[in-house]
Amino acid sequence: MNPDIRREREGATFNKDALTHILDGGAEKTRRRRELELLVIRDPDFQYEDHNFLSRSERYESAVKKSVGGGKPLDLHLAMFLPTLLTQATPEQQDTFFMPAWNLEIIGTYAQTEMGHGTHIRGLETTATYDPSTQEFVINSPTVSSIKWWPGGLGKTSNHAIVLAQLYTQGKCHGLHAFIVPIRSMSTHKPLPGVVVGDIGPKFGFDEVDNGYLKFENVRIPRENMLMKYSKVEPDGTFHKPPSDKLTYGTMVFIRSMIVGESARALSKACTIAIRYSAVRHQSELRPGEPEPQILDYQTQQHKLFPLLATAYAFHFVGQYMKSTYHRITSDINQGDFSELPELHALSAGLKAFTTWVATAGIEVCRMACGGHGYSRCSSLPDIYVTFTPTCTYEGENTVMMLQTARYLVKSYRQASEGQQLTGIMSYLNEAQHRLHAQPVANRPTVIDISDLASLVEAYKLRAAKLVELATKSLQGELQKHKNQEDAWNNAAIDLVRASDAHCHYMVVKLFVSRLGEVGDVAVHSVLSTLAVLYALHGVSQNSGDFLQAGLLSVPQLAQISEKIKELLTQLRPNAVVLVDAFDYPDEMLNSVLGRYDGNVYENMFEWARKSPLNRTEVRSHRKKNKLKNKWGGSSLGVTHSPMNQKTRVQVPLTTIVSLSKTLNPKLLQGDCPCNSRGTVPVTTDCKSLWIRASDKCCKCNKLDFVRDI
Repeated sequence: MNPDIRREREGATFNKDALTHILDGGAEKTRRRRELELLVIRDPDFQYEDHNFLSRSERYESAVKKSVGGGKPLDLHLAMFLPTLLTQATPEQQDTFFMPAWNLEIIGTYAQTEMGHGTHIRGLETTATYDPSTQEFVINSPTVSSIKWWPGGLGKTSNHAIVLAQLYTQGKCHGLHAFIVPIRSMSTHKPLPGVVVGDIGPKFGFDEVDNGYLKFENVRIPRENMLMKYSKVEPDGTFHKPPSDKLTYGTMVFIRSMIVGESARALSKACTIAIRYSAVRHQSELRPGEPEPQILDYQTQQHKLFPLLATAYAFHFVGQYMKSTYHRITSDINQGDFSELPELHALSAGLKAFTTWVATAGIEVCRMACGGHGYSRCSSLPDIYVTFTPTCTYEGENTVMMLQTARYLVKSYRQASEGQQLTGIMSYLNEAQHRLHAQPVANRPTVIDISDLASLVEAYKLRAAKLVELATKSLQGELQKHKNQEDAWNNAAIDLVRASDAHCHYMVVKLFVSRLGEVGDVAVHSVLSTLAVLYALHGVSQNSGDFLQAGLLSVPQLAQISEKIKELLTQLRPNAVVLVDAFDYPDEMLNSVLGRYDGNVYENMFEWARKSPLNRTEVRSHRKKNKLKNKWGGSSLGVTHSPMNQKTRVQVPLTTIVSLSKTLNPKLLQGDCPCNSRGTVPVTTDCKSLWIRASDKCCKCNKLDFVRDI
């Protein structure tokens, strides 16, 4: 154990396990989670294999085998295919498809996104046309842009897909509906007739996942393969619409709700790595002649990392809220109560965007806070970043998600303005109608007590209400100018996104503070309260213009907030390492040399580097084949070695070779070629030599030593 990391843990003011139990939802849940993790860690089939030194194909094979840690080919089967069957299939359809899928006989993916359309799902072009004569749907990809693109597990793994397609029956389009479509043979795994499927190729990250493409050419499926829990097509083609159009998007709402928790996990992993490393890394001098301090002692390092640590905790509690809220509202929907579905849709869209934007930026801050070593794959920070950053675009591009939330906010504000009493999370707009009256900013009393959490929650609430009000008025002003809803909405979009951002920020602060009321352990409550105040004040500091504009903050208070943040950093410093320990990530799951629990970074970094395949030999294997160097110090004229040119002949001007020969070795060109010396010099892959060509008869290296290795 590194002595620095040991001292950090000895100096903590609270019990780590008590906080871990709160994060897990109780001591029994912590025990069960650890038990399951150990089963995986100790299983020989799941023994750790550093994927950094594997090819993409090897990483895919390893991920299929293990399906644990990192991106996985079965992610969409588990996270989208199975939940969609549970929520949108009839009992009869569940009998047919769910248990085979649960037993991994059917392996499914969720095929929604197309090459030409993603977030704008109403624009999807794949069609499902009902044929009453055979009681089948005919699935087609009518355009190139309608090819399904990006679904995980589609390229090589899945044999079925839940396909979102435009439903046509009796000559009319009834919008998007979900269909279960077999895409590969259950016996040979080869694509079925009419199905064109494959892998889309390398990506920014997720090398282990076979994201794929899917094109349909008159693929027929039984009528019963349309998911019909809420909507239905009768054998004669009669269509029965669902109680709510948003039910079709239920799987997306589920995933967006879960992504909030994923934001917390990704950011907490990055914070764990950066804070542990900062506790064992010594650099520079605070005072001349003294030992180099831990970089975690530098206030600037604390200012980078501690607000992100507070954010990770805030997002964790919000993630728990979203999970429980989703299941509660889903239960209501199953009982026929759809009243809270619009609110869930708006909240999940906004919080998905808010948390993923913040977490993605925060992960990169953590990486840079680790200096050069953070750039190494051994830190795991690059992998965390490239694995998490697509959440900003999948299941809804974030700006569009914010605008969807804004649509609900504007509607709610207008209802409150008309005297309607709002319920649920939007009820704060009822009170805001009385608080946000016209009044000179200088005459408004400030409401922020920078040490009081209740006061901070109130300030965030009023800020959100003010920005919703301003966005609504901006939209109304644009409507008066343009007389067109679409143009007005586009011209007010910046204000609308700001309003959604403020609304989501308020919800995070509110839910974080609310969760503190359930914490009984005094020491844990104290440190979590410090984190909550830091999170709230850091947000005020970053968005001070909004609070000043709303009259919620005075200019002198900005300086007070800055000083208070510095005090909070100092208070958190002794507990920083144990606060990340409480996330309870085993080394095998964190997979980071810099973030090791024992803090022995340098020894393990050296051992990790020695595993590089480039270190298997003392001299690189092609050293003798590439001796000819060009005058720029690069590799030889052996463009011949490029895989792109292995069956081609490249023509190089003779003057180039003569010039190079003079700069490298005057003895390079020897002898007289029997061919005419005019023309060009080709470079070939077969003999790796140069020769002068003027006709079809040319000298090769095995006939004339015209070019000699040096």
